[in-house]
Amino acid sequence: MIDDPAVAGLLIGRRHASLPIINLQSAIINPMSPNPLIVAPSMLASDFRRLGEEILRAEKAGADWLHLDIMDGHFVDNISFGPAFVAAARKCATRPLDVHLMVARPDHFFPRFAENARNITVHLEADHDIPATLAGIRAAGCTAGLALRPATPLDGALPLLPQIDLLLVMTVEPGFGGQEFMPETLPKIEAAARFRADHGLAFRIEVDGGINAETAPLAVARGADTLVAGTSVFHAERMDDAIAALKAACVTAR
Repeated sequence: MIDDPAVAGLLIGRRHASLPIINLQSAIINPMSPNPLIVAPSMLASDFRRLGEEILRAEKAGADWLHLDIMDGHFVDNISFGPAFVAAARKCATRPLDVHLMVARPDHFFPRFAENARNITVHLEADHDIPATLAGIRAAGCTAGLALRPATPLDGALPLLPQIDLLLVMTVEPGFGGQEFMPETLPKIEAAARFRADHGLAFRIEVDGGINAETAPLAVARGADTLVAGTSVFHAERMDDAIAALKAACVTAR
């Protein structure tokens, strides 16, 4: 039973020491989170033919980070791009690169991205020694994130939360862009925020999938502080207006 009218409407219709590089003039502080809001446009929705121009466009429009989804065709039923693409993005970008490994063996592949990433996120459901992978990512000089599919309960991640810098709650099934936000993931976001507060932790809570000016405030109100937005910003008539609207909508969720 969904009690929140806004949610019901949807159902109807490192570098370690300097991770949070953001636009401080537009920072939004949410009492549900110890962190200022970050918007990370997803390069999966960009025009790959014009990578440098798309990165410049996103940064000028107000991007705080750039999000890159790595898909191997095994963990998810799609293939996106790999280390060479991320290295090319790094040459153009001034904002941190947030790399999300949707791969079957993140322990094997993360070293290939560490030189160019600020944060590397791996999945709880993938086949690897998760604590060892997280430790390896940090040892490589990046911050470490842990991602959960929509159907994956938070319980399995609880022992790992003190070891991470970011928790990615997928709000669509990973693998393809352009999907609709899944409101049933909101209680997981809220539970993660409650655990974070109760244990004095400061990891970021990132949401990815169907994020726009309508859905973002729902996640932010429950403790999310890092928004991955793809289609809603890259396919907007004006990207700067779309990112501004996304941030403005979250002010009311404080």
